Amino acid sequence: MNEEIEDLLHREDITLAQSKKRATAFFIDEMLLSFLLIVALWDNFASAANMEEIINVTNMFVLEYMFMKIAYQAFFTMQYGASIGKILMKIRVVDIKTLDNPNVLSSLNRAIFRVISEMVFYLGFLWGMLDPARQTLHDKTAKTLVINV
Repeated sequence: MNEEIEDLLHREDITLAQSKKRATAFFIDEMLLSFLLIVALWDNFASAANMEEIINVTNMFVLEYMFMKIAYQAFFTMQYGASIGKILMKIRVVDIKTLDNPNVLSSLNRAIFRVISEMVFYLGFLWGMLDPARQTLHDKTAKTLVINV
């Protein structure tokens, strides 16, 4: 682990969020956003005659869904330091330098790189599982940590 991060965690008596908590928060957020997408597109889904048409409807709105994910993650991270999933799991995102909620640019950066990590076979998330500071690609680019509350 980066010595600076290790010193910071020890000095401030902060513990990093476990991968299991982060994965559960991720799952909660994904289910919530998927539910919102289904509600927003209910008419399209209801009129689909078979699974192929449902998949086609989903594919038509991929960009909107990615934008929704970026907006959701950026807003909640900037405003509360945590998405709804993270709030439920009692973990939060903090800026490494200030130990406060990330600012607008960091939150947006983190949200965009989070979606990019998802699109590239979740490699950015795998990186976080192998990193001693548990920083995913989106944490590294935004200079954030996910900690226990």
